[in-house]
Amino acid sequence: MYLLFEETGKFLAGRMLSEADTSAQVELDSGKRLKVKAANILLKFDKPEPAQLMAAAQAVAAGMELDMAWEFAPEGDFGFAELARDYFSEQATLAEQAGTLMALYDAPHYFRRAGKGRFKKASADILAQALAAIEKKKQLLLQIEAWVKDLSQGICPQPIRDQLYKILFKPDKNAAEYKAVVEASRATHLGPLELLIKAGAIDSPYQFHWKRFLLENFPKGTGFPKLDAPLITDDLPLSSARAFSIDDSATTEIDDALSVQGLGTGTVVVGIHIAAPALAIAPGSAVDQVGRTRLSTVYMPGYKLTMLPDEVVQNYTLQEGRDCPAVSLYVTLDEATLDIKATATQLERVHIGANLRHDQLDDVVTLAWLEDPTFMHKIDPQPLQNKREQLSFLHRLAKDLKAKREVVRGKPENFNRPDYNFRLLGNDGAEPDGSEQVQISVRQRGAPLDLIVSEAMILANSTWGSWMAELGVPGIYRSQASMLPGVKVRMGTKALPHAGIGVKSYAWSSSPLRRYVDLVNQWQIIACARHGKTAALAAPFKPKDAELFSIISSFDAAYSAYNGYQNAIERFWTLQYVQQNAITEIEATLFKDNLVRADHLPLVLPVLGAQGLPRGARVLVKLGDIDLVSLDIHGTVLERLDAEPEGLDAPGEQEDEQDDEQDDDTVAGPIAIAVDLNEVDAVTSATTATPEATPAP
Repeated sequence: MYLLFEETGKFLAGRMLSEADTSAQVELDSGKRLKVKAANILLKFDKPEPAQLMAAAQAVAAGMELDMAWEFAPEGDFGFAELARDYFSEQATLAEQAGTLMALYDAPHYFRRAGKGRFKKASADILAQALAAIEKKKQLLLQIEAWVKDLSQGICPQPIRDQLYKILFKPDKNAAEYKAVVEASRATHLGPLELLIKAGAIDSPYQFHWKRFLLENFPKGTGFPKLDAPLITDDLPLSSARAFSIDDSATTEIDDALSVQGLGTGTVVVGIHIAAPALAIAPGSAVDQVGRTRLSTVYMPGYKLTMLPDEVVQNYTLQEGRDCPAVSLYVTLDEATLDIKATATQLERVHIGANLRHDQLDDVVTLAWLEDPTFMHKIDPQPLQNKREQLSFLHRLAKDLKAKREVVRGKPENFNRPDYNFRLLGNDGAEPDGSEQVQISVRQRGAPLDLIVSEAMILANSTWGSWMAELGVPGIYRSQASMLPGVKVRMGTKALPHAGIGVKSYAWSSSPLRRYVDLVNQWQIIACARHGKTAALAAPFKPKDAELFSIISSFDAAYSAYNGYQNAIERFWTLQYVQQNAITEIEATLFKDNLVRADHLPLVLPVLGAQGLPRGARVLVKLGDIDLVSLDIHGTVLERLDAEPEGLDAPGEQEDEQDDEQDDDTVAGPIAIAVDLNEVDAVTSATTATPEATPAP
């Protein structure tokens, strides 16, 4: 005797060797023996042979019309043999019974299982929904197949073009568009990105980088909700100081200004005045929530995404000609020795006499103009009228402050590479489209106006950081345990030394309109100014406040992403500049393995032919092809330009982090986009080369 039975979701047939009340021993045609539960035995038969029955049953199942079977099926539970007799005839054969069993089992949308060999037909509504879903899936598979064919032939279907950035960077692995790209990648043996490029999916490399950044960091768009800027209602005294700011022409968030009083008296008071949005914006308010979401202004050539809406910023920015609320640090100094005698913090209004723009004045405010009273330009620009003596003193003070920090650091700061400024012609601050003509100009780091501002902000941030710590008020600090290679700058709530700058504590506080941590620290500083020794009780954030750690974590992630994008898009515009100006050769300096840094462009690239050349060797490089999507470019060394290498510092010591008001050192390098088809995923990864100073506008 033979048995037809179910085993782990499959129907098998074999010869019965023995039978008990609850099970039977069965031998399959392969010789394998199984113990089968009685509940799983569905048919007993003497002939035909099991293999013949199974083949005949499968043919019957394939030929059954399920719609008709569903019509014949009774409303209640029924057995498969019962339906076979209704569907075929009262004398339904064994093969027809077994075929009916298989057909019912494989059609759960028509019949649901109700026990051993028993079924119940689905309701008409449920069946209609199931059939519609099956048809939809069938059509979807046909659509995927058509898309795969198009992609393989170098054609990008519009639905895939519309989902391009999600497919590459945040894929829904169940989406048909994603599945089509993966299948086409496998079929063509091309990575998804290369496949989509060849299919013409990427119309604009610039838009590729921009939309990728927006998808990852601004998925809901870059617009602001409608906000009313809260007013500063404090009755603030008017300072006797007359201050001026020093910024780039594109700067609209003017956070800081300087003043000098008492020149010629032997005692000079320098004022460092910081815009005071924290006097109006309350923690948890609507404006604060927007700032905490963005965390920082995002800078890029020709454009920026501000942390706060411009209509909010303009209420607190240090605008020329206005009496502006400010948190002011007054530093009293000996005019001759520049020794600091006292510091004091005031909440006040300060008259802003001028907004100086260093990109317009760097050629005027030179070392000769500052240090030699007899040196004269034909005429000083109007903004500099009556400010030469003040700027000269501030520059002398800045050099002194820098020298004293370098004593603490144990070595001089070495900024021997220039900053590069990017200008997109005809852009006028509008969102670029990537086709603009780009200009790249050079400004040497440590220019007098830069030095004045950076040292003043370092002084303010370190002084306020130490003051908060003395009063037991927590803040957000940047610290660095040492300048040894690999020791990074970290953010935390403890006032620890910053070895790279040479100060005992450092709390970003001077850009509250542009960085959220500065706004947080300003709330804490205002509490110190108002409450003194009891400030810890009155400050918005208390010691060990979990909110501070949350802010640090969010800020670190956002700031890193924003800087990464700034570096990448500056590299894009640099490569655009090379193409637009048909540059085929550059002079460069070898600095690491086979990497060179262009002498006159913000560009790092790998080269062939540098084997055996010492670090610091200057070479002429022939440029290869440019890929504006991967931001990749290679070169070949044509000849060496110098007889002896110029000595460079050890790796990691070429340039130190300068946590000043204007910029941090950031990293620029080619972006490699990689896809792991084993994981059926599309991701990007940035490969960094070497530090490149990138000024924030």
